[in-house]
Amino acid sequence: MKIILIGGSGFVGTRLIDKLLKIPDVEVLNIDKKKSEKYPQLTRIGNVMDWQTLAHHSKGGDVVVLLAAEHRDDISPVSLYYDINVEGMRNTLKAMEANNIKRLVFTSSVAVYGLDKDNPNEDAAIAPFNDYGKSKWQAEQVLHVWHRNHPDWDINIIRPTVIFGEGNRGNVYNLLKQIASGKFMMIGKGNNKKSMSYIGNVVAFIWFLIVRGKTGYQVYNYVDKPDFTTNDLVHHTGQILGKKIPTVRIPYWLGMLGGYGFDVLASITRKKLNISSVRVKKFCAVTQFSSSKAMASGFVPPYTMEEGLRNMLENEF
Repeated sequence: MKIILIGGSGFVGTRLIDKLLKIPDVEVLNIDKKKSEKYPQLTRIGNVMDWQTLAHHSKGGDVVVLLAAEHRDDISPVSLYYDINVEGMRNTLKAMEANNIKRLVFTSSVAVYGLDKDNPNEDAAIAPFNDYGKSKWQAEQVLHVWHRNHPDWDINIIRPTVIFGEGNRGNVYNLLKQIASGKFMMIGKGNNKKSMSYIGNVVAFIWFLIVRGKTGYQVYNYVDKPDFTTNDLVHHTGQILGKKIPTVRIPYWLGMLGGYGFDVLASITRKKLNISSVRVKKFCAVTQFSSSKAMASGFVPPYTMEEGLRNMLENEF
């Protein structure tokens, strides 16, 4: 089996390649706009805005895993979300069709549901609150129309929640770094639940869908349970690292006021800052999602949430 990763030079792609290379009779090729630091020999330079280059490099592939995305919440101009996430999907499908590849695994996002929802499953209302979520939903709609016209294709969509793990430098890493430093500032009460996904389980689920996924058009949330509150994360971090974590608490309104101040500062300096009103809002929101469909598929996560958190904390801090 030859597996083509598109956008596999980042965190998820690198860990997925780690896993795939251990599996007999699997060939892996990564197409990305930048070389993979760990696997440059497996990488071919290509951009999702150029379908002909994608088609050239993906010849002979059996399955495509589309990971390429603009996902930071401070991308400018916002049109880049739609160029990469939506037009990039169209170009990927065009390249696949040129090579008669009819199997796709696409990483979308739970951002399509919006914030503060009541544990939505895959049938819940779609209400993205930012351009990232809107562009991911539009990419899914492109896929839905495509499958209606190509019913012999097998398409699996994964909507993961925030992914954490060793080597990640995203929002969870920054949060755990602050907690571990002993200089953590809690905005709000900290009782809001946060669905999270450990990287070892996410890549295992992608492989599960490649070899055992249902045919046709399938959509899966991916979340590892149980859902931790921010207070839980503080408690587990202190317990794993063997230290008492002092926590300064400030009210939500004051945190949002500070976030707006950083928005103004970022606009004046034209710099991307780690604090913004959007990030404060996301930090304090309930981001809890159902993963019952994925867990009913026969997939068994190889790691518990506690094991994943321990692996990351002991490796990073």
